[in-house]
Amino acid sequence: MPEPLPLQFYARSAVDLAPDLLGKRLVRELDGALLAGRIVEVEAYLGGEDAASHAFRGPTPRNRSMFGPPGRAYVYLIYGVHYCLNIVTGPEGDGQAVLIRALEPLAGVEVMRANRGRVAERDLTNGPGKLCQALGIDKRLDGHDLCLGVGLWLEDGPPPDGPICASSRVGVRGDDAALTRPWRYFIEDNPFVSRSPLNRACRPVISVLSDGISTSA
Repeated sequence: MPEPLPLQFYARSAVDLAPDLLGKRLVRELDGALLAGRIVEVEAYLGGEDAASHAFRGPTPRNRSMFGPPGRAYVYLIYGVHYCLNIVTGPEGDGQAVLIRALEPLAGVEVMRANRGRVAERDLTNGPGKLCQALGIDKRLDGHDLCLGVGLWLEDGPPPDGPICASSRVGVRGDDAALTRPWRYFIEDNPFVSRSPLNRACRPVISVLSDGISTSA
């Protein structure tokens, strides 16, 4: 039986963690059913040094969970309609997190389809709002401890079955650095990656340096 990923896995920079989340399983326990998806797309946000981050201007009632401890869920509502799931990372107090942008459905697909209104399987979880709707993730899970193995957690999974690519993040605001940082990571050619012209700008990831700058071929 797979075990939830331990606290140590999350206790590092969001930029270091983000590509390592690709291939991991996100598991949701919902009304007696187990739903699961393989993570295929993420974005890293670095808190106070990242103008695109919710944590850039410090803690607020909305983003309090983003400041840790690591291994918690940060769930917020966007446009008053869609929930988004983030994984809190780094030292407590830093405000670092990784947004889960897309999943490849693995288990509980019929429940996901019912939650999403009977859409095609490819469209069930190919976006941050879609995957939260499919898995029944909402504000009640904000601050949830992902290391407990109940309600919502992450498990290890097979390595990505394709190259990991980096691009700029989708729809961010902020300074020039925030707009251009290559902190969106996804599995190349995976059909469940969210639809975006940025998919065509794949830069294979070679390494992620400690200062958060991705090196690509």
